[in-house]
Amino acid sequence: MTQTIAPRVRTLVLLILAVAGALLAGAAPVSAHAALTGSDPAQGAVVDTAPSQVSLTFSEPIAVGDDSVRVLDPKGERVDKGDPANPSGTTYSVRLVSGLPDGTYTVAYQVVSADSHPVAGAFTFSIGAPSETTVSVSAQGSDDGLVGWLYGFGRYVSYAGFVVLAGGAAFVLACWAPGARVRAVQRLVVSGWLALTSATLGLLMLRGSYTTSGKVGDVFDLELLGDVLQTKTGAALVSRLLLLAAAALFIAVLFGAYARTADAVEPDRDAEDDDGGDDGGPDKRDLTFGLALGGTVVAAGLAASWAMSEHASQGLQAGVAMPVDVVHLLAVAAWLGGLTALLVALYRAPVETPVGRDAVRRFSRLAFGSVVTLAVTGVYQSWRQLGSWSAFTDTRYGQLLLVKIALVAVMVAVAFLSRRWTQRLADARVSEAAEEAERTEATERAEEAVRAEEAVRAKEAVRAEATQRAEEGVRAKEAVRVKATERANEAVRAEATQRAEEGVRAKEAVRVKATERAKEAVRAEATERAKEAKQPAGTAPAEASGTSEVSEASMAVEPPKASGASDAFDAEKAEAGQDSVRAAQLARQRAAAEAARQKRLRDADPNRFGLRRSVLAEAGVAVVLLAVTTVLTQTEPGRTEQDARAATAASSTASATGQGSGAVSLTMPFDTGGKSGKGVVSIDLDPAQAGDNALHVYVEGPDGTPVDVPEVKIALTLAAQNIGPLPVAPDHVTTGHWSASRVQIPMAGDWKVEVTVRTSDIDQVTVSKNAQIG
Repeated sequence: MTQTIAPRVRTLVLLILAVAGALLAGAAPVSAHAALTGSDPAQGAVVDTAPSQVSLTFSEPIAVGDDSVRVLDPKGERVDKGDPANPSGTTYSVRLVSGLPDGTYTVAYQVVSADSHPVAGAFTFSIGAPSETTVSVSAQGSDDGLVGWLYGFGRYVSYAGFVVLAGGAAFVLACWAPGARVRAVQRLVVSGWLALTSATLGLLMLRGSYTTSGKVGDVFDLELLGDVLQTKTGAALVSRLLLLAAAALFIAVLFGAYARTADAVEPDRDAEDDDGGDDGGPDKRDLTFGLALGGTVVAAGLAASWAMSEHASQGLQAGVAMPVDVVHLLAVAAWLGGLTALLVALYRAPVETPVGRDAVRRFSRLAFGSVVTLAVTGVYQSWRQLGSWSAFTDTRYGQLLLVKIALVAVMVAVAFLSRRWTQRLADARVSEAAEEAERTEATERAEEAVRAEEAVRAKEAVRAEATQRAEEGVRAKEAVRVKATERANEAVRAEATQRAEEGVRAKEAVRVKATERAKEAVRAEATERAKEAKQPAGTAPAEASGTSEVSEASMAVEPPKASGASDAFDAEKAEAGQDSVRAAQLARQRAAAEAARQKRLRDADPNRFGLRRSVLAEAGVAVVLLAVTTVLTQTEPGRTEQDARAATAASSTASATGQGSGAVSLTMPFDTGGKSGKGVVSIDLDPAQAGDNALHVYVEGPDGTPVDVPEVKIALTLAAQNIGPLPVAPDHVTTGHWSASRVQIPMAGDWKVEVTVRTSDIDQVTVSKNAQIG
């Protein structure tokens, strides 16, 4: 059955990955999360006089650089000067050179929104009358192209790594403690850590090019990397890397000390009945509590690295949205990551450590709590990002959110099927428990009887063999003794005969010599009249010597030791060693065969097969869901998109009715008469209507560079209605720039704007111009 299922599983996995890849590759470039909601001059507006600056208003704060806003004349030459300024709120302005001729001008901007996404765009306005222009307004943003695609893929991998890392560890701690020593589960969690770490490093390197030029060559620009580290997103990525170092220590303890504790506590328990139990004594409980607490803190910190730098950090109720986003991400990890770990356990867990129904039940409860949490936090986030029911269908963000909700519903439905398979598995186990116990008992009894009979036969064979070997040894020893005795007797007899013959010959020689000596003695006595004859004594010693030699020969010829018995004992030991080796090999073969049999039986269980199939389907939907979520985080929120559409429509309406932007720009030269007393002062009044207005004052030297002066004062007078002068005290913003907000103009009319410029303690002058208000 496994061989039949495997191709289907591979096909399903490939199909799921293809769908996820299509979602990522087919997604539009990362949409701006800060939208341009207004400009002065407005998009497409035609103004009578050349403005002194261009102002852009966004839906949220942005980060600007030296070339973030550029203004180009009809020939494509830049006519802006100085760096962009932020006079108030989310409005950013750039100064223009004076004396601009009539024609169509292009404003191009490339900034970074507060939620870390690049914002790029362009629009035109005209002075006097529209004209032809060589500038194209459809410029490619830095988030397009290869760098933008790599950045989006890196975000997907980082989300997937976090889900697998946090969810896999939660599954082990909360649902299946024996999984800490399962190699497949260990590889899964470590793979999640490696994916998140590598993706974070990649995002950190890509960030500089992603928010500026979009060029691949700028990815390794160390200056850009230094700039990234000074931003909120760079700080979040670095914090994530530091937290991943703590996560590495957590993984080492989880699969080290905790796994050994689980091994020591539950080696003899039935894995099907006691999965993930936490009754391993105070040491294990303390270790589990410490890991759970530390893991939760690290996981929450990792989730906060997204919450504090993306959607949740900007917009409505940011102080509430960020903690809600952290909880949302943790619930996603617990559900999808735990589901992935369960899938790996069902397919890759060894037969001696199977994942049982209790572990599945625990995860089912964990997943249910996660889904409830996702529903509550998701409703709040949807309201915050959409703002209206129409945004579900009228905006790209709302449409993607509907797809995500549909996928979650499918996952919940499949999860319900998984719960049913789990219940069936439990019921089947209960109904089959008695039969299994009887079969096991009968098998054990039969095996015990066989083992007992084999043991009796083995003992008898050993006794018979020992007796036979002992008898053979005795006979061998007796034969050796007989042969030794015979050889010794023969040697003694031969030596005695030889010595007797030598004694006879010696005695004969002695007698011959004695006779000769006697004759010589007689002759000598007769001749010299010897006093007495001397008799020689050598017979006894010769005999004694012969006796001694015979004794030595008899001692030398002793029966040798029983060397044949020793050889038989060594052969017995060698044969016993070979028997033990064969027994060990046979035991291993039997264990492997039993493991394979149990695996076949487990895989053939229809309830377990159904559970594996439903969990695989859940995991497949989860992969697609994660891809949709990644695209969703890169899409402009529906509320912002609708606000931008409304602002664009208002600008188009104003342009079509010929009302222009309504702002007033006045430029007046001045000369206080003192040193460095000459220059130009410019006044911008927006929207130049009755009520609240924003006023900006710019002071430049004769060469057109911004200069600071000790004091600038404004007074507004409507002589026809005898109103004024109304004083205005602007605040200093930057070099040569002052501003005042909420300037109240009580009614429409031809107002006189007076500007008093003081260049020293005694040198000052007042210049004025009239402006039509309303």
